[in-house]
Amino acid sequence: MADWKIRPASAADVEAVAELRAVVLRADLERLGRYDEHRVRQRLRAGFTPEHTWVIEVSGALAGCVALRPAQDAHRLEHFYLGPDLQGRGIGSAVLRLLLERCDRDRVLVRLNVLRGSRARELYERHGFTVESEDPVDVFMVREPAAGGTGTD
Repeated sequence: MADWKIRPASAADVEAVAELRAVVLRADLERLGRYDEHRVRQRLRAGFTPEHTWVIEVSGALAGCVALRPAQDAHRLEHFYLGPDLQGRGIGSAVLRLLLERCDRDRVLVRLNVLRGSRARELYERHGFTVESEDPVDVFMVREPAAGGTGTD
């Protein structure tokens, strides 16, 4: 696994994260007939909340991001992107495990949605997420707090 760290996001990170989102989601959105070069970036900008977002750095450079936003009945895992060249190297699992351990300690349910057909769904399932519902574009998943730890990897 690469040398990585996670740091709180700032408002200054929004454009780099929006660009990363466009790169990471492009293939899946094109497959679903939903890719729009402007909209993919604008949706991130509109939903970016630095106080609930962390930037993932590898060797000091922005490599990804993740948000965990408190909601009424659960936390929402959002904007979890990792550069394509770093996927499959254990970084995403390590970051997810870190966040889920916090949720487990606080006994908090976690919800997310992932694009239909995305390989990321496998990551979430390995960490204990199950499908709540699906629509033509998204799969909505939930994870109950684990008793004494997180899901398996």
